[in-house]
Formats: sequence, structure tokens, C-alpha cells
Amino acid sequence: MKEKKNKKQLFFATANKNKTAEVRQILGDHLQLLDLNDIELNQELEENEDTLEGNALSKARQALQLTGIAACIAEDTGLEVKALNGDPGVHSARYAGGNRSDANNIKKLLSELQDKEDRTARFRTVIAYIDETDEFLFEGIVNGTIGTAPEGEGGFGYDPVFIPDGYNHSFGILSPEIKNEISHRGRAFQSFFKWYRLRF
Repeated sequence: MKEKKNKKQLFFATANKNKTAEVRQILGDHLQLLDLNDIELNQELEENEDTLEGNALSKARQALQLTGIAACIAEDTGLEVKALNGDPGVHSARYAGGNRSDANNIKKLLSELQDKEDRTARFRTVIAYIDETDEFLFEGIVNGTIGTAPEGEGGFGYDPVFIPDGYNHSFGILSPEIKNEISHRGRAFQSFFKWYRLRF
């Protein structure tokens, strides 16, 4: 009987358990995905860049140095609203400033859109992969609109107010299976994993 091959180990530079759970669902059993919680590393990774690409690369580089794990990935995601000139964008997680939370970020977003007719928006995720020799970027985008009020308790972040094109309900209502198939993060990680399987 052949011995089972050990899963390749990949470090995901995040302490956000919701993100990790979502990515584990997307990648399935093909990779052993570890995050900051798994290695009990309490150091917060800096996000000081002014682009999603810059933040993703910065976090992946920091993780590689801190963990010593041979391959690290990091992602940064932004909600880009047309009527707000692409805001909150790279500042999505901190949109409400010192009072930031999912609920307060959504509250501010809906307030900013109160007098706007155009509510089109898109979620964009950028993934950075880094090992001892290479760095690569992957992108995923989903277009949609911002609802007038939150609906559903699924997902996290702005999910309760983001209605993807082709659907009548927000990511807060749609099942995890549908979300992972069509979402920005799902598309970015599907692109990454397709590349990763070919490379390794």
C-alpha cells in the first residue's frame, strides 16, 4: 500500500478566522493552510501601503520573515464604490476610523450613499504568494450593487449590503457554496490554486 503524501504547507498571513475558514473551504483538502492563530503569533502585520497589491505583498513578506515557513500568502480586499470614486477601497477594513467594526463600516457606507443614485460597486481581492525565490500576484473581482440596508447574517465585512450581479440577495443571504464560487476572494484563490497545482 502506498503511503499518503504529506500535504504541502502554506501559511496564510491573517488572524481573521472568517477569512481562513472561507479560504479553507475554497482550497479543500489539497493544502494544509496555517494562519497566525495556528502558530500563536500575536504580532499584528502592518498594512501601510496605498494599494491592495502593496498591502498583500507587504504582509506576505512580513509573514515569511516572522514564521520561517517556506511559502506564504497574504491577501488584501477592497470594496470599490463607483459613486464614491472607488472608496472605501484599500481603507475598507478601517472605513469607520477608530470606531471601525463591520457594523460601523456598513453604517458609514450607507450614509455616504444616501443621496447617490448610482450604487454600483465591486469587490476586488489581491493575493500575494511569496517563497524564498519568487513573488506572484493574483486578482479576483466581482461586480454588484450596494443595497439600501443590510440583509442576512452570513459572511462578514460588507457582505450583508453587497448584492452580486445576477442575484437578488446579498452575500449575507447567499450560501457559502455560491459565495465561494462567484466572490472576489473565491475567484482570486481559484486562480492562485490553478497556478499552484501547475507549479508544484
